[in-house]
Amino acid sequence: MDLLLTHGYHLEEDPAEKHPYPPLGLLYLSSHLKQRGTEVEIFDTTFNHPADFGRLVADETPPIVGISGNLMTRRNVLAMTRLAKDQGAIVVLGGPEPYSYHEEYLARGADVVVSGEGELTLEELVPHLLDQGPQNLGHIPGIAFRAPDGEFVETPARRPLDDLDGQPFPDRGAIDMERYLDAWRRERGRSAVSLITARGCAYQCTWCSHSVFGFTHRRRSPQNVADEVELIVETYHPDMLWYADDVFTVHHRWNLEYAAELKRRGLRVPFEAISREDRLDEEIIQTLADMGCFRLWVGAESGSQRILDAMKRRTNAARMGEVIGMLQSHGIEAGTFIMLGYEGETPADIAATVDYLKAAAPDTFLTTVAYPIKGTEYYRQVADRVVSSTSWEEGSDRDLTVAGRRSRLFYRFAIRWLVNEVALSREHGHGLRSQTRRLITFFNAWLGRLGMLLARHQVEPQRAHHLTVFERR
Repeated sequence: MDLLLTHGYHLEEDPAEKHPYPPLGLLYLSSHLKQRGTEVEIFDTTFNHPADFGRLVADETPPIVGISGNLMTRRNVLAMTRLAKDQGAIVVLGGPEPYSYHEEYLARGADVVVSGEGELTLEELVPHLLDQGPQNLGHIPGIAFRAPDGEFVETPARRPLDDLDGQPFPDRGAIDMERYLDAWRRERGRSAVSLITARGCAYQCTWCSHSVFGFTHRRRSPQNVADEVELIVETYHPDMLWYADDVFTVHHRWNLEYAAELKRRGLRVPFEAISREDRLDEEIIQTLADMGCFRLWVGAESGSQRILDAMKRRTNAARMGEVIGMLQSHGIEAGTFIMLGYEGETPADIAATVDYLKAAAPDTFLTTVAYPIKGTEYYRQVADRVVSSTSWEEGSDRDLTVAGRRSRLFYRFAIRWLVNEVALSREHGHGLRSQTRRLITFFNAWLGRLGMLLARHQVEPQRAHHLTVFERR
């Protein structure tokens, strides 16, 4: 073995998730490197215990361990780094988070941190590490490391992949796909497989991280994606697909050509995906329905146009209801995302979001309170006020908040009001059970509104863990 690829996500540590997807990024790295002669193994942590990784590296002693990290897995990635280093491995980190905090990760044991897409960088980096170790790395683009004198070095960015059709499909055979399919069958009643048709998103939403694919948008051909779907269907027989693109309908001509290609091959697999208000119209929604789309998630974020403009969303709050209605009229469930707490938001903006949800009536919606992710424009806007409720090693960017913003208690009450106020607008019926449920919902909405009123003057304090995260050790 030349390289062991792994990640830090454990399903048992995530009570909110019951039906995970495989780590597509690692599967793409594996297939790319294997095609070029590198001996790669994947240790998929999803269904394993944290201690299993320690036993594996002790038994196998891989020369290089590549760990993918995101904002949920920082603590595990740090622990895995220590375990791998204890066994003499060279540790390379990549994925959505590590490069944003490369000094912190390098100071805590990592040898190299990869920026952006990893295929071409690892293709060059792995042979070098096997031959020379983590020395003389300055000529390799797209990495950060520590020089012998302790200085942190960042090499120039690497150009992203141009020809996505030239890439092999994800190496799904390297992991136990049946466990993922079983988890979906158990929790959702149908199995699912994920795939991507493109890389990157050219939109400039201030809170969204573009740390891996940047602000590019590179598409695979309709024929290439259909080839992968055909292989997935023949191999795994899933009940549905999840298109994990940032915006599945960004290129309408591509969608029409892809739909025609699937129809030509007799492929119609139910699926769900994500899109935007400005990239949906009657024709494309009809096309999605014909392809088998049963649910589409449309990022609303706020019912206030003022907040959407501050986020640089480039979407129209007033048109969201129309888009949701079109989806539902074509038999597609409409899901949406709501973000509270963005910089400058007022109670009036939250009320506008409640009004939007009541009028638009999406089938489902998910809420979050904005947090600044390192590397985003939103983070840069509030960087001098970013604080954390915990230490950097133990936390994640999800623990970050903004000093001076309304308190977490305020937003807990705001979400309670929003959820119950929207539910109240949907409840009908005159039976005793219906009336009792309506009364409980009304009380919860009232309690949320009252809590907001009482907490309206509370703001996030300047905490002990102000985000000066790098400490030389």
